[in-house]
Amino acid sequence: MILRGSSLFARLVAVLALVLAVGAGLLLAAAWASARLAADEAYDRLLVGAALQIAETIASDGREISVDPPFSAFETLGLSPRDRIFYKVVDPADGLLTGDADLAVPVDRARLAAGPVLLDAEHRGQAVRAVVAGRYVPDAAKAGFAAVVVAQTREARSGLARALTVKASLMVLAMSALALGAVAVAVRAALRPLRAIEGVLAARGPNELQPLGLAAPREIHLLVASIDHFMGRLSGHVAVMKRFIADAAHQIRTPLTALSAQLDLLSRETDEGRRRDQLARIRARTAELGHLTNQLLNHAMVIHRARSVAFDPVDVAGLARRTLIEAVQQQPGDRAVDVGYEGPEEAVTIPGDAIALREALSNLIHNAYRHGARRRLTVRVGRERGRVLLAVEDDGPGIPSGEWARVREPFRAAAGGGVGSGLGLSIAAEVAAAHGGEMRFETHSDRGFSVILSLPDGAEA
Repeated sequence: MILRGSSLFARLVAVLALVLAVGAGLLLAAAWASARLAADEAYDRLLVGAALQIAETIASDGREISVDPPFSAFETLGLSPRDRIFYKVVDPADGLLTGDADLAVPVDRARLAAGPVLLDAEHRGQAVRAVVAGRYVPDAAKAGFAAVVVAQTREARSGLARALTVKASLMVLAMSALALGAVAVAVRAALRPLRAIEGVLAARGPNELQPLGLAAPREIHLLVASIDHFMGRLSGHVAVMKRFIADAAHQIRTPLTALSAQLDLLSRETDEGRRRDQLARIRARTAELGHLTNQLLNHAMVIHRARSVAFDPVDVAGLARRTLIEAVQQQPGDRAVDVGYEGPEEAVTIPGDAIALREALSNLIHNAYRHGARRRLTVRVGRERGRVLLAVEDDGPGIPSGEWARVREPFRAAAGGGVGSGLGLSIAAEVAAAHGGEMRFETHSDRGFSVILSLPDGAEA
């Protein structure tokens, strides 16, 4: 049994050893069968020779049939001291001419014309190998085939088969041992590239995420390529997270420092009017800090979900209506902004992540409401050449075209756009990219400024 924690080398050697053992077993079985066949053929030739020599001495004078078995017929068969030899000669009428009358080996005279007949039999409780040879006697009182039956016990045959099998077995076992040793050497050599990969990975520090750069055999090239691809993805992800953490620390540190300074001023302020002004500024700064913290958490959530969440069918039209209602309810009510939805009432379904899409749209609506819209804010849903368009439009001045590339980056708010974290558009752009789409900007003289998420509808796949 191969243990789960054993090495790959041990597993391969064990499997190949099992294959060799099965092969050796089959070879041993074949060797035993071949040895028995060879022993039977050798002793069968001796039996047939002895029977034919005896048959040659059968003669007839017209009245009687005589036989004179030569000594040489049994001389070779008698070389094995543990074997016993039995014989008999019968005339065409089955009358015993000489030999053992109780040798009960069947004689089929119809087959004697074709030559000697070999068969297995039993005599006096012992297994014997017998041959029946015939000689045609034409001038006897009853013409026909006289039969010679010679039988021999099987000890010599079995001994010869065992000797041949032992020699073949020793050769098979020796070759199997050599093959197993060769297999172990070959497997160790074949696994050397894996040891090289192990050594390169073990020698690396936690921040060394560059590709392995190893020349690998074709069989493990895909493994090395997969490791390199994973290293590249991990390196990019770590770089994004490092930059995000550094920027987030800087962005949070600034309002916290300002908030601390304002609290210090408030603690020393004695004028009630200035205290109210400072409290108002502290509340505003606290709200901004809370909004920034929420956006940082949402940005981290979007980055995580883009790499780990499987897409499901999402009704973009229904999601847009619900998100618009929720986002407007969270805005301060001291502004008269006409908020509306334009798009189909029926479902517009795409494969996506509903949570990430809702977060992206909510940020776009928040940005438009806080920094763009003067009197009108509209969310539009439509289709264009196999893509679904999710747009937030307002009648504000919009973002200057020279800053469209910059505002997609985290913490890069538009110049002159008011106080903001610069994360809303970055979140929307990352969500669009994670869905295989893009975020773009459009300016229309009659309608105002639009931020559009262009998303594939899934029909192209």
